[in-house]
Amino acid sequence: MMDGVKIPQTAANLVLLGPPGAGKGTQARMLEETFGLVQLSTGDLLRAAVAAGTEAGRAAKAVMEAGDLVSDEIVIAILRDRLAEADCASGVILDGFPRTTVQAEALDGLLADIGQDIRAAISLEVDDSAMVTRISGRYTCGGCGEGYHDSFKTSAVEGKCDKCGGSEMKRRADDNAETVTQRLVAYHAQTAPLISYYDARGVLARVDAMAPIGDVAKELNAVVTATLA
Repeated sequence: MMDGVKIPQTAANLVLLGPPGAGKGTQARMLEETFGLVQLSTGDLLRAAVAAGTEAGRAAKAVMEAGDLVSDEIVIAILRDRLAEADCASGVILDGFPRTTVQAEALDGLLADIGQDIRAAISLEVDDSAMVTRISGRYTCGGCGEGYHDSFKTSAVEGKCDKCGGSEMKRRADDNAETVTQRLVAYHAQTAPLISYYDARGVLARVDAMAPIGDVAKELNAVVTATLA
């Protein structure tokens, strides 16, 4: 735990908003460690529920095996089960849910039922053109997974990994300018109503996600600490 950071005495549930590449995963892991929270993503929740064979998990499995999308009702049921587990007592960081205002309203209803609420919805703000450059230039070592970038972090010897000496470099097929641009457009269209939803409830906070990782972490810590004061 970080010195000077107030640890929640009641559930500090957070919603983390941000497009792919904004650093949600990295920052969520830091918040987990600092505040004793648990990061929950829709994909992980579904997989865990299916593996555990819960009632909601079985329903989700049937839907997925039929090639259909899992309904909001099933996701809420799975989330309800997960929130009842002991490690979520201090609060959770929701990543990837809600995606719509209908889901946000359902989430508020679930939390109200168990005497909780969303303490803060944090939007990781990005510059779209800079994000295209940031993501489309990424590549990794196929041997050890070390990350590199065409502009910001190249290997000392071209084509050779600094960490393991491997020469098999990989790029994700969707890490190209056109795909990244499309993902950003879709994200803004999808998320704009959520920003308004949480802003109207007085729990929205905006953080500059283009800043260095450490600076973003400090600002997030300040936001979370302020919500717990």
